[in-house]
Amino acid sequence: MSTSLVRKLRSTALYVVCIAIAIITGFPFVFLIINSFKSMNDYLTNIWLLPKKIFLGNYITVLKPDFLRYFLNSVIVSTISVLLIVLVSSMISYTFARMKYRGKNILYFAVIAGMMIPVHTTLIPTFTLLSNIGLSDSLVGLLGPYVSYNIPIAVFILTQFFKEIPTEIEEAGIIDGCGIIKIFTNIIMPLSGPALSTIVVYTFLNIWNEFINANVLITSTTKKTLPLGIREFYGMQSVNIPSILTAILVGSLPVIILYFCAQEKVVNGLTQGAVKG
Repeated sequence: MSTSLVRKLRSTALYVVCIAIAIITGFPFVFLIINSFKSMNDYLTNIWLLPKKIFLGNYITVLKPDFLRYFLNSVIVSTISVLLIVLVSSMISYTFARMKYRGKNILYFAVIAGMMIPVHTTLIPTFTLLSNIGLSDSLVGLLGPYVSYNIPIAVFILTQFFKEIPTEIEEAGIIDGCGIIKIFTNIIMPLSGPALSTIVVYTFLNIWNEFINANVLITSTTKKTLPLGIREFYGMQSVNIPSILTAILVGSLPVIILYFCAQEKVVNGLTQGAVKG
């Protein structure tokens, strides 16, 4: 068998595997879209096929003030949390990557050790602390846990990325009269787009889908986030499955849109440093 034929067979097999994976991973989303346009009767008699008639009642049911309030609460909490994570973790990571001081390695490992702490073990202390300072049952109270839980992985990614930025670039900035703040804001951060995009997408996804802390800390209906709202919606619409699927679809759109907008930089950020030469 010729070498060219072997390469073609390998390429064909690779394409077949990729197409199969794409179909398997994409099918749930396609299933949500198809069934969001079905009535309950159409869903029960025609689950796997296209709708016999386009039905918009599910979107009318979902897009009501209560659900939109849950959606807005999640947008506010997720956006502010991600901004704080990027700001804090980037400054911490820069000190780990570039500065020399006593105990740096110990402090670095102490920070990234937070990735090994199960979130569920912190629920009671977090609830007690926020209750004592008057921040329980508030969106502000969610920011602390969300930011602290995601800082370790953000610091780990950014520290490794900052170390791979050539020091000559910073030295050139120093020669031009830049201080450490200008070097950080005008040189390091613009060069760190791939890593920052990875952190934004990863942490936004974690916070957007977070349920346990929100369920423990939030009791008021007006302050619930989207995962809590979808659970409540499921309770109200437990028989109307297409409406539930529509709620899940609408709740998934922000994360999907964010990923598609930043996917190229995310891939670059994840693979940065995989090959050195």
